[in-house]
Amino acid sequence: MSGWLLIIALLLLGGVLATVGDLLGSRVGKARLSVFNLRPRRTAVLITVFTGSLISTISLGLMLLVDRQLRVGLFELDAIQARIQAGEKELKQLEKNLYALRRGDVVISSGQPLATSTINVDNIEQVNKEIERLLQRANFEAYRRVLPGQNPSKRILLVLKGDIKRLEEIISNKGSWAVNIRSLGNVLLGEKAVYAFPEVRPNINIARKGEVIARTSIKVDKMNQEVLIKQIKLLLASTSAEVKRRGSLSTGLQFNANSINNLAQELLKIKTGTVDIEAISLRNSFTADPVAVSMQIRPSSDSQNPD
Repeated sequence: MSGWLLIIALLLLGGVLATVGDLLGSRVGKARLSVFNLRPRRTAVLITVFTGSLISTISLGLMLLVDRQLRVGLFELDAIQARIQAGEKELKQLEKNLYALRRGDVVISSGQPLATSTINVDNIEQVNKEIERLLQRANFEAYRRVLPGQNPSKRILLVLKGDIKRLEEIISNKGSWAVNIRSLGNVLLGEKAVYAFPEVRPNINIARKGEVIARTSIKVDKMNQEVLIKQIKLLLASTSAEVKRRGSLSTGLQFNANSINNLAQELLKIKTGTVDIEAISLRNSFTADPVAVSMQIRPSSDSQNPD
């Protein structure tokens, strides 16, 4: 119903009810009726008041019945304003984060590890102590990055109690566990809180010393420096993915950049044929350990075993 039609309907309805109320009040007064032991005049006033209240009630009910916006405004206004306010706050925070990203003020990125530890539990009493030590290390790292130069006098690292409880339940089982505390989101320089979550996995052997983790083949006669660099980057990415697939909590590989440069120079001296470049583990590495690799060149297995 349009606004004008609603106004006209309310005016007509109000006029009719007011007339009925006036007539009813007059007749009650002339008949000298009494309600609730009131005097006739008081009874007539009561009838008139009741009629006026009825007019207001019916008018409001009619408006609520035909106008959805009015219903929303009356009964959902507070909730709407709280949605709006939360959205404005979130938008301001997003703008702040975007501005900080452009300026480079993000000091902890989402998912970044703050502390990693291998926990071997022989008895239940050790669990809480080991977890608390790990959280203290993560808190110290958060302070170092977010509030540099300040004394870590309080805990700015916030982890849900439910996450801590689940962590306690898992590592209460005897064995060796790799636990990592990761940032839940991007954190800006100077913020007062760092939200994080624990990640736990069985501490197993990820790579053995001397093991070839990944390899790639290159046709030397079609190779230039640009292609070579691309292939080496792809090999490192493949190695990192394989390490992750095996369950490593490490954020990246350890390798000697100079040795890779020397490898590239050596490859560029080879003029013909096909060679394999292998990423080899330099030591035994477990779940919580960073994986160190070196690169070496071998004659291609394809060239050694022609069809």
